[in-house]
Amino acid sequence: MASKFYVVWQGRVPGIYTDWDTCKKQVEKFPDAKYKSFATRAEAEKAFGDAKAAPRAPFAKSASGGASKVSGPKTYTAQEVAALPQQTKIFCDGGCDPNPGKAGSGLALYRDGVPAELWYGKYDANGTNNTAELNALHQALLLAQQEVANGRSVAVFCDSKYSIQCVTEWAIGWEKKGWKKAGGEIKNLDLIKTLFALHQSLKEKVDVLHVNGHVGVEGNELADRMSILAITRRNYGFSRYEGQMNLAEILAMRAG
Repeated sequence: MASKFYVVWQGRVPGIYTDWDTCKKQVEKFPDAKYKSFATRAEAEKAFGDAKAAPRAPFAKSASGGASKVSGPKTYTAQEVAALPQQTKIFCDGGCDPNPGKAGSGLALYRDGVPAELWYGKYDANGTNNTAELNALHQALLLAQQEVANGRSVAVFCDSKYSIQCVTEWAIGWEKKGWKKAGGEIKNLDLIKTLFALHQSLKEKVDVLHVNGHVGVEGNELADRMSILAITRRNYGFSRYEGQMNLAEILAMRAG
């Protein structure tokens, strides 16, 4: 049994570790690493889940050999997602066929590592990939709000860097400038405003993180299938999938 639990907020792979050697590999020579030890797992999970400081962008080597910041949010692998301690993990995805064209959104909600709910909807006959992704993230945050109200720690995973950055970064400046930006129109502004307000109310309790699509992240794949189901069924509202939770059958459905 581990004598200490190590929380890594900023390191190569953020998470909770049960031995110093593994923790050290995540933080040693990592710029601005942030970590701390705790006596119990409960303390470590609370500290990791309640962390207010967003992880800093990792650094990569530039062509000249110097350090340069990677643009956009960090991308989490399936293994990193599994290592995160949040009790509820919500994956969201949007699909559009063609783009622009018929669009829909899907969600996969996991509780304690087990897929518990699938959702699909927000069909739009004249949508885009971006509107579908924003709608998916909006629904994910609404579900996250319910999970937080039930006392659970939550992370939301989205494969659209555009959606994440609109809500967590760019909208901050746009709001300060009267919802304007240099160079022209802010597309999907009404939806972004709604999302931004919701995220602002949840940002201290809910992490919004990026995963790549179609790289084997199960929750993302399930959300993808639900987004296409929304298009197939032309589901304008948002409905819970009532079929059996047979993952093999669901994953065999049409992909986006």
